[in-house]
Amino acid sequence: MDVGAALEAVRSSGTILEGLRAGERLEHAARRAAPGDVDLLLAATADRDPITAIAAVRALGADRSARAADHLVTLLGDDRAHIAEHAVEALGSVAPHPVGIAPLVRRCAEGGFTGMLAQRTLETWAASMPDAVHAGLAAALTCEGDPAGRTRLVETMGLVPGTAAARALLGVAPDAAEPDTVRAAALAALGDLLAELGRRDAPEATAARATLGTVARSPGPLAKVATLALSDGLTAASTARSASAPSSGLTVVQLFLHGDVDGSLRHSGQGDTGGIATLLVHLGNALLRQGDAVGRVITLSGGWGDLSLGEPSAEGATPTLPPDEDLTLRGHRYVRIPLWGKSTGAATAWARRVEVRRGIRRVLRAAGRVDALHLRMADLGSMVGAEVAAELGIPVVLTLAPDPQALIAVREADGSLPRSDFAAADSVEHLWFRDRLVRDLAEQAAHLVLFPRPDVERSISRLVGVDVSRRPERVTVIGEGIDVVALQSVAKEVRGGMPRGPVTAAALEDLDALLTRLPPERRSLPLAVSVGRLAPVKGMATLVSAWLADPELRRRCNLLVIGGDLDDPTAEEAAELSRIHDAVILDESSGAGLVLAGHRPNATATTWLAAARGGRPGLSAPGGVYVCASLKEEFGIAILEAMAVALVVVAPDGGGPATYVDDGVTGVLTDTSRAPALAAGIGRALDLATSPGAELGGRRAKTMVRERFGIDTMAAALCEVYSSASSGRARGQARAATTP
Repeated sequence: MDVGAALEAVRSSGTILEGLRAGERLEHAARRAAPGDVDLLLAATADRDPITAIAAVRALGADRSARAADHLVTLLGDDRAHIAEHAVEALGSVAPHPVGIAPLVRRCAEGGFTGMLAQRTLETWAASMPDAVHAGLAAALTCEGDPAGRTRLVETMGLVPGTAAARALLGVAPDAAEPDTVRAAALAALGDLLAELGRRDAPEATAARATLGTVARSPGPLAKVATLALSDGLTAASTARSASAPSSGLTVVQLFLHGDVDGSLRHSGQGDTGGIATLLVHLGNALLRQGDAVGRVITLSGGWGDLSLGEPSAEGATPTLPPDEDLTLRGHRYVRIPLWGKSTGAATAWARRVEVRRGIRRVLRAAGRVDALHLRMADLGSMVGAEVAAELGIPVVLTLAPDPQALIAVREADGSLPRSDFAAADSVEHLWFRDRLVRDLAEQAAHLVLFPRPDVERSISRLVGVDVSRRPERVTVIGEGIDVVALQSVAKEVRGGMPRGPVTAAALEDLDALLTRLPPERRSLPLAVSVGRLAPVKGMATLVSAWLADPELRRRCNLLVIGGDLDDPTAEEAAELSRIHDAVILDESSGAGLVLAGHRPNATATTWLAAARGGRPGLSAPGGVYVCASLKEEFGIAILEAMAVALVVVAPDGGGPATYVDDGVTGVLTDTSRAPALAAGIGRALDLATSPGAELGGRRAKTMVRERFGIDTMAAALCEVYSSASSGRARGQARAATTP
């Protein structure tokens, strides 16, 4: 397809996703374009259709001609923010352009997602034009007074090779007049310098080692940064340690940057710590139960605001990795990447790219041999995790899910994301970037794991644009798993079928205290319970609105929402809470049966699910139900947990739940994107929960979960995947060793 035809295919595409796929084909055409074709792309950047305009900008990067590069630099000053943002990224594909350095440096200093893209482009250009990039950064530093801006500029200086940048860092790091965050960026960059030059007696390496040593011995938080930076240099230089590994079993690293993951699951439902945190804890333990197949599991998350040097505990996580922290020991270890400041959530964390990459590299180096890095999200952690894995030769296993693609399709279908509004949504949610990231990760991965979903191969091809049938040997469909035995034991404790442990007893006391706040006339009603993060995709505000707007539904049940940090919410949580409060204010009396419980430990949440089934004496009636109001749900850990304790569930009628919820028997499948349909689905579920067949339906749900979705079943299947990925690396290394 030539450029003209490819451009017309973008312009005439029927849906947003079709436009994104056509945009990628346009880039392929631009790489083989004739000289005159660039005129078509230049004109198309002004197209009124946002999909066409963005596609043309990105195609200019693929064209790589001098005229294309000149126009991309011009677009850096475009009034359309989304066009300027995509121009920043597209410039990373063209030859370094001296005129573009200053505006890219300004973008970098401003920070945010666009600042991250500018930093990536500058890093790429610095490989072949280090002096010019350094000069641009140095000039900006002389007039940048904002500490945050200075921090970003110094951090970027650390990405520039050469002695000039190294000397600049050595000037900033010990300067007491600089803010701590600026000095921290310089110190951390000196650690990277040591890692690169530590085996040579370069003067800069000697000076860096001396500076870091001096700061490491000083009081205050910068000492911890310097200690970690010294550790980076030592770990990179230690080839003996890098080769160490357990005598038997694979080493698997599972990464979820944006959750606070620890063995006790204390932070479930807080910020971005959702069902995946529960999964990683239980899965890591289950992997170690699979005989000698897996010897080590390292679960890696982000330690936002935590730079203290602490010892690992039985249920916590070590927040840093000093030189004597041995990750080569067998077992399940939890490690946090130490990061400055409070977590801003997955949607806005992109500016921490360098910090996160450094932390992931630190852990993977210290771990010795790693046989597989398992990635699951189209987020910052997966992006930089894949970069470090490629650098260190570690196979990547990717759970390939249509995110954000499925959400784009749902929102376009229900009218909440018309094509004309794509630019505004893309500027906030980075939809085009994340769509491409998913496919890039899939291309790099040694093995792909898919969730069960109806017509899975065709669905992934349609939504994600990846043909998984092309290489079936590297694709495995695996359902997620839960700890069925533990859940059913909790259910027995709640019912009184076995003595209650202290955790279950405390959780029930907590629930009863919440339910006593209900008006007396509402304590004879069952509970509709939902567990999850307070994020738009989880639909909690939609659920509350659906319940409030249906008087009959309010008459039949109370609504218990578990999740979110109510005391110190993230920006995303605050927005969702605002939507909930706005809905209640419309009719304050109608909100009398709504209970917002905030986030609770996983053990507490599952106890409450079991209690909803049988009710609480004098506080709630039997026959409660579980409601998942997500706009889309790839699998649904909380849904399975509810089914494991025999709750009737309400779930989205697409994605993973449609493969295991028996509509009308174990639950109700409905269109969760529409409040009336969701309310009707909850009503049907309440009918099922009190019907003559309720007990039989509950037994079927428990049996289905036990037979298909136990955590050990999932772990056994993943062991084969990790073994395959590791074997592929070994074969590749053997071929490389014998190639002349």
